[in-house]
Amino acid sequence: MIYGLRVAVILPAYNAEKTLQRTVAEIPRDIVDDIILTDDASRDRTAALSREMGIHTLVHDKNRGYGGNQKTCYAAALGRGADIVIMLHPDYQYSPRLIGAMAGMIASGHYDCVLGSRILGGGALNGGMPLWKYVANRCLTLAENILIGQKLSEYHTGYRAFSRRLLESLPLSQCSDDFVFDNQMLVQIADRGFSIGEISCPTRYFEEASSINFRRSVVYGFGVLGAALGYRLKRLGFAPAFLAEPERPNARPQEVA
Repeated sequence: MIYGLRVAVILPAYNAEKTLQRTVAEIPRDIVDDIILTDDASRDRTAALSREMGIHTLVHDKNRGYGGNQKTCYAAALGRGADIVIMLHPDYQYSPRLIGAMAGMIASGHYDCVLGSRILGGGALNGGMPLWKYVANRCLTLAENILIGQKLSEYHTGYRAFSRRLLESLPLSQCSDDFVFDNQMLVQIADRGFSIGEISCPTRYFEEASSINFRRSVVYGFGVLGAALGYRLKRLGFAPAFLAEPERPNARPQEVA
């Protein structure tokens, strides 16, 4: 706990057997109350290893995609009583040692969302980020900042912290099950006026770290721009599905004469 708030770390996992132990070993247990891993139908021993490590483990019977994995993770964390939820990729690309700092920023009440940025501090290229990914990251981020009206250093990090209040307010089920989920979620956050903070995070690129290929990156890039344009369209009165308010059932059924 931190400031009396229960902290959960969620690990959306797919074929993470080779990096899971290194990631979990650096999670600060004096702060983190719960660790939840959702295995998205991996082909390796990710789920078995997770259980052996004593992690609360959920397994999809078929692959639901990166966004679908996160939806399961967030629902589980809230269901298990988390006040602060930190999403960390289990591929050891991001430093788990920053969990305390990110949780503290949420617990302070100043921020509803905190992003672990690979761009702040200039460590992305030093950490091995391919140049083409770095350039694409910077260009997409510039376009998103202009369209959404934010001043973030990047929108594409896999290291994020959220307050319970924020997660309970977002219609995440309406977001994509694919990689663009992350950006649609940030657009939802901006659209609802939640505060977003950032912290500099070193990054590691190595063979076992997860990464999407060039073709998937292009599809992702167009999806990112589509999410940002969706924000502008809503301001014009045309809300895309992921930004539309969810239908809420009536408090009690209407009587029929």
